[in-house]
Amino acid sequence: MGTWEVRLSDPGRVRRARLAFLLAILLIPVAFYSGTLWQAHNTQAVVAEHQPMQARILELEAELDEVRQRLTVVGSGKNVAQQANEQNRLTIKLLEEQIYKQQQDLAFYKGVLAPASRREGLRVRAFELQATDKPLHFRYKLLLSRVGKGDTPLAGQLLITVEGRQGDKAVSLPLAELTRGLPDQLNAQPLPFSFKHFQAIPDAGRFAELRLPEGFEPSQVKVRAEVKGEKPLERVFKWIDKE
Repeated sequence: MGTWEVRLSDPGRVRRARLAFLLAILLIPVAFYSGTLWQAHNTQAVVAEHQPMQARILELEAELDEVRQRLTVVGSGKNVAQQANEQNRLTIKLLEEQIYKQQQDLAFYKGVLAPASRREGLRVRAFELQATDKPLHFRYKLLLSRVGKGDTPLAGQLLITVEGRQGDKAVSLPLAELTRGLPDQLNAQPLPFSFKHFQAIPDAGRFAELRLPEGFEPSQVKVRAEVKGEKPLERVFKWIDKE
């Protein structure tokens, strides 16, 4: 005997189910489209937020380029200044050499034409001093000459000291000590010399540099020249004014 199953039929419920299914299908593209619009809106918001930052980056890059150009100009100017300084240094060196040669010629003619009554022999002509832009640093040059017609070299030695005060004490400093560690430093004292008519220390009429110790107040430079067989010659030169 077969089994019977009783099912209730509700046409309205079936229609509602079908309608809900259709609405669900229709809402899928709507939801997708809405999501796309939301994402686009957020993207535009992010872009709008970053636009000022991008503009600032562009401004900074422009400023950096300008700074680089300035540095390039400054670098070029520095090179030009260095070249100009080097050219000036070479010009000064050339002029000093020319002056030295003229001084040699002048000393020769003065020695030859010197009156017979004048004592022949060594002369300490000058001790030149110049201030520099560095504290306690000075430039110096010593000039020696000869009076007379002698053709044999005049040889001897020099004792050069800078005299002054260190605190409450009188101090006498050898020139060689004041040139230690500097260009054209003097190795020791006494300084030997040998020439016929004219000599400069340092040679070629150039200036050398000396450096005073801290707290030292110079007053004068004493130059003592000794030639074998002759009486020592001594001269004192006042230190240059500080002003």
